[in-house]
Amino acid sequence: MIPILFNAEATDFSTNGFGRLSDCASCQVTEARNGLYELEMTYPVTGAFYKEIQMASLILAVPGDGQEAQPFAVYKISKPLQGVVRIYAQHMSYQLSCIPCAPFTASSVSEALDGLKQYAAEPCPYTFWTDKTSAGTFTVPAPSSIRSRLGGVSGSILDVYGGEYEFD
Repeated sequence: MIPILFNAEATDFSTNGFGRLSDCASCQVTEARNGLYELEMTYPVTGAFYKEIQMASLILAVPGDGQEAQPFAVYKISKPLQGVVRIYAQHMSYQLSCIPCAPFTASSVSEALDGLKQYAAEPCPYTFWTDKTSAGTFTVPAPSSIRSRLGGVSGSILDVYGGEYEFD
């Protein structure tokens, strides 16, 4: 699939947005289990949509064979080198780092995931679900980002219940 460029506020990815980035030189998505999920793309300054690629722009790309296209938000654009820029973008799920969650306690993984949305300090446009039935006490002791409560810190949902995330 050829990556597609959208504005930063896009939520409907069924269109061609600004357009298909068919003149990109390379586009690679790296996804580590329960970790890094980023896109790196090289694009010529003479490309049709070079001027539209801005910080926070969204790039829809297929992360791997058999997977659905995913939106990635641009966080860094290099200076041109020999007429080419390198564009770095993070999966849209990284926006969960900007949504704080108030303290709460849950006794199962399902309750914990429901609590992340219920106790979000601002609107959370994401949904969470699991096929796990693990029990155990999960606690958000102090306000913290939803993404950190999912994993990466002591006492996170991954830490308490285990498992593997699939962001879509």
